[in-house]
Amino acid sequence: MTVCAVPSRCGISLIRIVLLAFSLAAGAHAQSLPQMDGTPAPADAVEHVPETETAKALVPQYKLTLEQLGARYPFYLRGVDGSDSVPFNIRADEVVTGAKVNLTYSYSPALLSDLSHINVLINDEVVTTLMVPRDEAGKTLQRSVELPPSLITEFNHLRLQLIGHYTLECEDPVHSSLWASVSNKSQLDLAVQRISLPEELSILPLPFFDYRDTRPLDLPFIFSNDKDAAVMESAGMVASWFGALAGYRGASFPANFDGGYPRQGNGIVFVKGNTASFGHMDAFTGPTLAVAANPNDEFGKLLLIAGRDDEEIKRAAQALVTGGATLSGQVAVITELDQLSARKPYDAPNWLQTDRPIKFGELVSEQALSATGYNNAPVRLPLRLPPDLFGWRAKPVPVDLRYRYTPQPGQVNSALLISAKEQFLKSFPLRSADQINDKNWLKSLSSDEMLPIHAKVEIPLERLMSRSELEFKFMYDYVKEGACRDIIIDNVRGRIDPDSTLDLTHYPHFIPLPDLAAFGNSGFPFTRLADLSQTAVVLSDQPFTEDVTTYLTLMGRFGMSTGYPATHVTVAYGQSKLEQADKDLIIIASGEQGWLSDWAKYMPASLSGQNKRFGTSDLTQKIRDWITPDPRESQRPVRTDLAYTSTGANALFAGFESPVTAGRSVVLIASGEPQGQAYAVNALLGKKGYEQGLQGSLVVVREQRLNPLIAEYTYSNGRLGLWRQIEWTVAQYWPNLPAFNRVLGSVAVLLLLISAFIGWRLWRKPRRV
Repeated sequence: MTVCAVPSRCGISLIRIVLLAFSLAAGAHAQSLPQMDGTPAPADAVEHVPETETAKALVPQYKLTLEQLGARYPFYLRGVDGSDSVPFNIRADEVVTGAKVNLTYSYSPALLSDLSHINVLINDEVVTTLMVPRDEAGKTLQRSVELPPSLITEFNHLRLQLIGHYTLECEDPVHSSLWASVSNKSQLDLAVQRISLPEELSILPLPFFDYRDTRPLDLPFIFSNDKDAAVMESAGMVASWFGALAGYRGASFPANFDGGYPRQGNGIVFVKGNTASFGHMDAFTGPTLAVAANPNDEFGKLLLIAGRDDEEIKRAAQALVTGGATLSGQVAVITELDQLSARKPYDAPNWLQTDRPIKFGELVSEQALSATGYNNAPVRLPLRLPPDLFGWRAKPVPVDLRYRYTPQPGQVNSALLISAKEQFLKSFPLRSADQINDKNWLKSLSSDEMLPIHAKVEIPLERLMSRSELEFKFMYDYVKEGACRDIIIDNVRGRIDPDSTLDLTHYPHFIPLPDLAAFGNSGFPFTRLADLSQTAVVLSDQPFTEDVTTYLTLMGRFGMSTGYPATHVTVAYGQSKLEQADKDLIIIASGEQGWLSDWAKYMPASLSGQNKRFGTSDLTQKIRDWITPDPRESQRPVRTDLAYTSTGANALFAGFESPVTAGRSVVLIASGEPQGQAYAVNALLGKKGYEQGLQGSLVVVREQRLNPLIAEYTYSNGRLGLWRQIEWTVAQYWPNLPAFNRVLGSVAVLLLLISAFIGWRLWRKPRRV
């Protein structure tokens, strides 16, 4: 007998099974689909294969292209048995009642139609077979294929398989004429039945965040009180926690101060006061976390974060983001919560450590480091480096690479290809058994054992900066035996050992600022401390709702970068709160911004109502996606100022040094109209049209457009060693001198310092009487 350890989870599974059975009996709703999203093929090149009646009847709630599901490139199926697949998952609070995939595909004219076909599989079960008639070969075709809901579970794989033959005689199993191509713009449509999950804290973060859901998280935050600083700080903690959970998906948190619950779906509710009107509670007795039904949606849930005063609501939020995995029941009153220990610089869970070499096994599972077969998927190693590693005139990053592979027979040209950000770096030959000199060592391996190899690799730091990815591709050469003797035995394997290391220890933490690319990609310098203990967000005395939405989205981005909630962020209001000597500041402002007038001379731009002022340079005429280890090469200083009045909505990001404390950073996110903050949110999330990302020190954001205007460094963060500091200082002041003269200048400065030191010691030496 199977025992359920977590009753609430068993309840979820039981409900899913019951509703799934009901959906199979009831069938799908009858209504035709609108035209699929994505870029259609030219009308004269597309042949429409008739849909089945059942496929027409689906009314989808989700439309996801294969690209959105993770297929970076079109499926290119090759050989007598070629396949490719993408995963897709179903939320815990939904069951599938109908599904279909709208395929855009083509195939080789050489395929024999009576022996060849394309299989569509769900979880390795064949759903349908697409025939390949010769009169449609070489054309771009579209076909809608129904997927049985009974085959779809929480975790699924959609696979396309080509079974191809081009002759009745002896054939080459990897002949170039054996191919089919499936566009990654092909679309998966899902109709689902929502189910109501239990109102239970033990299933958190469900249903507010479901890791099965690959779509961006959109979670409303509802505030029943005024915009108190403590409530905003608590909301920032929770937003950064959900942002860390959402990760690559991205997360936005629309703010609502009307007091109304979401019309549909889930929401987070913040309440400060003595009286409760939520669920079964009459009054709060301390820091409180609770889950209740959304009165506007029978399937939606509300998460309450409440307290009688500022301290209690912050304790409730801290308990959620640090101990949410321990909670249970519908309501939890926090009775004790120890003070969180302070974070150290650069200790964010998501960032690679720089005080020791990092093993690959710390970054991904051992299973993800393996590759099987001739058409194996590459081993991908995601990397997130601290953005202030200084690589100017530094050696490349050393990688101690250990890998294993299956030695093939005969003479082959197999290789291990290494890439970073999809750019080729280096290759190592995978020598066959005949090409290996040490035969005794080869004989010592068992038949199913792989050959271990140890290699050294050097990778330029700039290839790894920001969010990067190392890719290892085992490319196995197919050995042809001759006519009627070729057969594919797909027994080749490859593996990157988890003990392989990447070493960043010799790079100092130093970065010229302001740098909005580091801010947009990693939240730097604010995320230098993962808990944001040295960060203050300053809003106007009466901020707009859109300003708060921008703040919450920004906290979500910081959480995604660090992997840790912003437990110590400070929120403040008004002009007087700009004078914070011990904080890096983020200023979010909309509408008239007279409260920033004293700082206007320090800011490279301003948007206040209809009055707009910008500094400009020649950055807009330069290539901006080039990454260089020399910060001086990317500078584009101010050449002129521009001011005008306009009613058009836009937003800006401006970075500058704090006028209060030298070395402290300020980032201004401003819009002349509150609705312009929506552009800032889209830029932070990198939505369509904003993929270019923030760059430089001043960026103007308009509808689906980012315009970097200035890239000018005026201060720095971090510290260099003595010699590197001298070298960097000399290079800044003498950038146009030949390299030899710069070296002489550096030596002269060093000799001057040494002479000054000797003179000081002689002056300090006691004189004899």
